[in-house]
Amino acid sequence: MMVLPKPEVILTHESDLDGLMAGVLLQRLARKLFGGYVPLEACHYNIWRNRDLRERSAWVADFAFEPRLDRANWLLVDHHPCEAQPKHLMFIHDTTKSAGRLCYELCCEHGMASPELERLAHLNDVADLFLEDDPDFVAACDVANLVKVYGFWNLHALVEGRIEALLNHPLLEVMAVKRRIEDPLGYEWSKEHIIPLGAKIGLVETVIGNNNAIIYQLLESKATPYEVLVTLFRKSNGVMIASFRSQNGQALKAAERVQGGGHPNAAGAILPRHVRNLADAVTYLTGIFNPAPAKGSPLNSLEALFADLDTKP
Repeated sequence: MMVLPKPEVILTHESDLDGLMAGVLLQRLARKLFGGYVPLEACHYNIWRNRDLRERSAWVADFAFEPRLDRANWLLVDHHPCEAQPKHLMFIHDTTKSAGRLCYELCCEHGMASPELERLAHLNDVADLFLEDDPDFVAACDVANLVKVYGFWNLHALVEGRIEALLNHPLLEVMAVKRRIEDPLGYEWSKEHIIPLGAKIGLVETVIGNNNAIIYQLLESKATPYEVLVTLFRKSNGVMIASFRSQNGQALKAAERVQGGGHPNAAGAILPRHVRNLADAVTYLTGIFNPAPAKGSPLNSLEALFADLDTKP
């Protein structure tokens, strides 16, 4: 059994059920092993990448390994692909499982298993890894969408940290109604409202329904010519979050161009503060993915244009 260092903080990904489950379970484990309260901090990718790692010891979940994390007395539990291996960091890593599942298995090693958490870990695996053929896929997406719709900290407060309560929460009835009524309406509307950002990437406007379900349906049905589809979400503080989706691994590469991160086919990024609305986002993202030709290039240079004309008979 791995001997874990006492953490000063638990750090997790803010945007989804996987980060919520992983963070809460690590916080519970720290309380059992060391007693007392260890703070839980949740971050989006952009904030995480700029966060000062000032703690001498910390537990991190659902963030990809990067060299700055390779430090003694730090633990990382994650499932994102990584190219390098740490030398000093304690690293629990498996790309076939969700981060929440890995944290649950770590808790099980310390006698914290329960049927409810086992069920939640399964649903989290299905939703986070997008296991469409699993018979619990619809139920898993409904539970995961609670975090997407109501927010990490709002949901955490609502269940008072008891994530098991999500399994039979009354809000799941709302998710079922939204899935049955809103998603088909949202799909038909969004299919006609896609803004090109580049040759292979488009921004999908959404007005109703589950954004992820709509995007995956668009990708599956080949309803657009784009390999990567982007949706936007505006937080209550005005910050714009871009979500990138694909089927063949292009989403992560696109998100990384705007300082984001995530999985090969599901990634995200916080857009700069000057991006406050759809028009701002389109301008900014088009500049990234389809920049105007540099000044002096053949398309903008009169000298080059006239030179081309002179060569024609």
